[in-house]
Amino acid sequence: MYTDTHCHIFSSDYENIDIILKNLKPDNIKRIIINGFDYKSNNEVIKLINKYKNVYGALGIHPNNIKDYNEKTINHIINNINHPKIIAIGEIGLDYFRNNNNKSNQKSLLISLLNIAKDYNKPVIIHNRQSTDDLLKILKEYKTKGIIHSFSGSYETAIEFIKLDYKLGINGILTFKNSKLNEVLNKIPINNILLETDSPYITPEPHRGKQNEPKYINYIAKKLSKIYNLSETELSCHLEKNFHSLFDIGARK
Repeated sequence: MYTDTHCHIFSSDYENIDIILKNLKPDNIKRIIINGFDYKSNNEVIKLINKYKNVYGALGIHPNNIKDYNEKTINHIINNINHPKIIAIGEIGLDYFRNNNNKSNQKSLLISLLNIAKDYNKPVIIHNRQSTDDLLKILKEYKTKGIIHSFSGSYETAIEFIKLDYKLGINGILTFKNSKLNEVLNKIPINNILLETDSPYITPEPHRGKQNEPKYINYIAKKLSKIYNLSETELSCHLEKNFHSLFDIGARK
């Protein structure tokens, strides 16, 4: 069974949340981490983790939601960070693809959230789009650990993140016909990898073009098992160890 370390299962995108989250085990999913990205989604994360056994949460402010960088949203994160099922700060990071005219504000937001993660000893789940150089500089200085969400970069970039104690979040991009990610992963040890779907986005083949769901993580895992020449059972065991090396969820299942 697998862990989906990054998804956004919110009422704004899904009409069948209850069906999705009640069927994680039959869909070969042990647990999921729902990532917030603004005040509204962070609030929904809290409600969902309270309702569903194998649903965990991360609270954050996405760089494209920088308008939510205010006292209300920051206090909401801090006030809920010690919830036993809030296991990370995320989704946070930098995005120079959609917004490259507010780089200093994005960096200030990221630093603020990294400091919260350090203060409360939480891993972080990092968004990076066309911002690798600045992101590496900041992560080197603040020395947190976590996941580089939706990694699709070069081997050299992967190694730089791994040196900083980050795992690579691998999603449906791996299954795309034009993806070069398999060539990169061939040179990366399995202990640096975690799976994610980024639902409702980045749906893997053969369902590309449809709305993504956590159950589609199985297609990503199948491709990954071939790259590492592991059975899917063996892959699952490796990924579970990787998960527990980063996230402290104690004896919870």
